[in-house]
Amino acid sequence: MANNRIDYTVLDLREDVVDTKRVSKTVKGGRIGRLAAIVVVGDGNGHVGYGLGKATEAQEAIRKAMEEAKKNLISVPLVGTTIPHEVTGIFGAGKVLLKPAAPGTGIIAGGTVRKVLEIAGYRDVRSKSLRSNNKVNVVKATFEALKELKTVEEVALMRGIPADSIK
Repeated sequence: MANNRIDYTVLDLREDVVDTKRVSKTVKGGRIGRLAAIVVVGDGNGHVGYGLGKATEAQEAIRKAMEEAKKNLISVPLVGTTIPHEVTGIFGAGKVLLKPAAPGTGIIAGGTVRKVLEIAGYRDVRSKSLRSNNKVNVVKATFEALKELKTVEEVALMRGIPADSIK
């Protein structure tokens, strides 16, 4: 398998903590409490990643999540300030619909989807989170949607036809 990872050391990454929550595991002696954090990192120019981290302290959970997010970076297409086409992403019970928007519209999205899109570098996108409102599933569904995005040039290359004949 080829190493397709994006080298995060050359990118100027920003991070945003989407959510932290208390989680617990029940064992023979009682409950073990921990904190879980989900973090999104990106350069605001088409690179974005997310990570989940768990630890007994919040700062440690956030640090672990950031390390994982840097390892899970993906490259997403920017068409001006919006996405190339309408797309739906599904992960578990989470379902997210993303639509391109005219310049000046802004990001019309819930807090979880908004953080992912802003970190990725989009400025004009309309979105609707359908089904689940679990923040982890919504982030993962947003990433599934972003992975499906293709520019006109990429579609033309796959089909073996000139880009100007697609529309």
